[in-house]
Order: sequence, then C-alpha cells, then structure tokens
Amino acid sequence: MKYYKGVSSVALDGYHMYHIGTFTHQKLLRSAFAYITLSKKIMYSYLLLFFSSFLAATILPFYSEVILFTLLRQGDSAIYLVATASLGNTLGAAVNWYLGRFLLHYQDRRWFYFKEHQVAAMQHWFQKYGKWSLLFAWLPLGGDALTFIAGVMKVRFWEFFMLVGIGKTLRYIAVFYLAQISLSA
Repeated sequence: MKYYKGVSSVALDGYHMYHIGTFTHQKLLRSAFAYITLSKKIMYSYLLLFFSSFLAATILPFYSEVILFTLLRQGDSAIYLVATASLGNTLGAAVNWYLGRFLLHYQDRRWFYFKEHQVAAMQHWFQKYGKWSLLFAWLPLGGDALTFIAGVMKVRFWEFFMLVGIGKTLRYIAVFYLAQISLSA
C-alpha cells in the first residue's frame, strides 16, 4: 500500500479539502470521491435555487423563498445563496420587461396573461409613482405586472435592472434573517 507523507485524513468544509498526517491511496480516492459528490450536490442546489427564483419572477406561479430558506437552514453560504436567488429573480423579471416592451400589441388576445383593466391600473400606478415603484417588484401581488408595465412604459433597461435587483435582493436578505431567527429559536 502506498502512503502519502503528511496526509492522514481529509476534512471537508463544503468547498475545500484539507489533508493532515498519513493516508493510504484508497482512502485518498474515497475522500476525493466524497468531495466531488459534495460539490455536485452544492452545484445542483444552486442551480435549483437559480431556476426556481427565475421562474418565480416570471408570470408562472412558483416560489423560491422556500428553497432558499431550506438551503440556508442546511448551512450553505448565505452570501452566495442570496446572490444566486437575487440574480435569478431579477433575470426572470427582465423577461417580463421584455414581454411588456414587445408583446403589448397582443393584449386583446384571449391567451394574453394580463387583462386590459390590470394593464391600465398598473400603468396609472406606474405613472403616479414612477420608476421608483420598481423597488416593490418583489411583491407577490402586482410585482409581475409592475415589471411588465415597466417594459410597456419603455423604462431604460439598466434602470429597470438596478431598481428591481435592489428590491429583490432586499427581499432575499429578509428571508436570510428569518432563517437565522428560526435557527436560533
């Protein structure tokens, strides 16, 4: 059996592998396999969070907060999780902006998601409060319509992206704090 000098065990902290003491070749391979398996699990968790956040921001009924809350309770990195959820959710809202920008002329069709009175009400609200109302695009009721209306009203994309991103990030930070409170209780 081949021994590796200075290596006896492997400690995994989720992202790094540390070697201490002496180790056999078989144990080293098993530890490396465990690290790769753990890395895949983490990658799948982040992908699941990203796509659930993305879908939650579109007109599809989906919730990402539950997945974020679960991953936070498992001890994954809060900064990376909040950033992943925020980016996915903001990019999903950008889809609504794009739809509002280019698909409004289909609003008389039966398959069109928003009703004419909803579009009119959101346009009125948007005209009253302006682009700063995009900070509230995270709201479960009206948030999707608000991002759609921002496209209809031809809000510049970079302004849209920044304001929506700030609002959605603050929401996920609130979920993080709720997870922390539930862990300490």
